[in-house]
Amino acid sequence: MNYADMKKVDVANGPGVRVSLFVSGCTHRCPECFNPETWSFDYGAPFGEAERDLLLSWLAPDHIRGLSLLGGEPFEPGNQGAVLELAEQVRNTLPQKTIWCYSGYLFEELSAGKVGEHSRELLEQLDVLVDGPFILAQKDLGLRFRGSANQRIIDVPASLKAGAVRLAEAYRN
Repeated sequence: MNYADMKKVDVANGPGVRVSLFVSGCTHRCPECFNPETWSFDYGAPFGEAERDLLLSWLAPDHIRGLSLLGGEPFEPGNQGAVLELAEQVRNTLPQKTIWCYSGYLFEELSAGKVGEHSRELLEQLDVLVDGPFILAQKDLGLRFRGSANQRIIDVPASLKAGAVRLAEAYRN
């Protein structure tokens, strides 16, 4: 997997101060995407052990609330293995941190395992999923942590337990 960027400090893609990983590769190709350069799976640089270790070191301080995974598309089948390994490492070494993920895929597709080999496993590592493609006609700059009104901020553990989407009420507008 390649990555487009890593941010040591991010306050736009989830609550509090976060660390963000922007993966490369996305087949959704949403019109007016804010990050179209990440559509290419070849964009950026390879994500390896050194990058993982750097992210983990950035996540360690107490003032960092968690990790945000963006793209590109973290749930692209070709990205899932590496993203899953990273999420598991965060869970094992820094269990107090939250993991948010942004995906153009829907929770229902991911939880049913319809997107790649590891979609359900990866979903199980997340605290929050912001799902759905960016839709230009539903763009709303007033929304918190999302770009268009169709996108949902989902409490993943509660949704998996219920077998249906449960919105993360704390982040509703």
